[in-house]
Amino acid sequence: MWIIAGLGNPGSKYSGTRHNIGFRVIDRLSEEYNIRLEERDIYVIGRGAIGGVDVILLKPLTFMNRSGLAVKKILKKRNVSPDRLIVVQDDLDIDTGAVKIRRNGSSGGHRGIESIIQELGTRDFVRVKVGIGRDKDIPVEEYVLRTFKPAEKNIVKDVIINTAHAVTVIVAEGVDKAMNKYNRSPKYTITQADNTQS
Repeated sequence: MWIIAGLGNPGSKYSGTRHNIGFRVIDRLSEEYNIRLEERDIYVIGRGAIGGVDVILLKPLTFMNRSGLAVKKILKKRNVSPDRLIVVQDDLDIDTGAVKIRRNGSSGGHRGIESIIQELGTRDFVRVKVGIGRDKDIPVEEYVLRTFKPAEKNIVKDVIINTAHAVTVIVAEGVDKAMNKYNRSPKYTITQADNTQS
């Protein structure tokens, strides 16, 4: 079993913001694999299968900087090791539209990842990083809570589909296979072949 956690902030005011792209990827996976999501306790959760492998989709409702509370609770409840955790996060240091996969590592300053590392006591979980770009004229705290520009909407739509595909490859074929495909370029371009999988 894999736990797939998408990070974001709960509430309609945050739904379209850059910081919530992890939530949107979980929604895409829910739709694509017909996994029903329900709100329970401190998370939204759904159980199903991807590529014949059991998965749990998770959206913490604890706000970004306390994401680890929800993640730790579900891992403990389901008796799942952190190395079977995939976290989908936004990343300021990656161009909008790009995807990067890491097997482990530091938080890179991401509050949600910091919380998960602190609560689990380990850095050994998979991260799927979705680029949201950066604007040097806007403070980071403000920028991540802004919505995407109209010119970025199609790019964001494609990267959500692409990220869901990346998660599928991890679950069905392994982390190495996914890293070989999605880490090949700092600016991963959605190809026609990728789009036909949706």
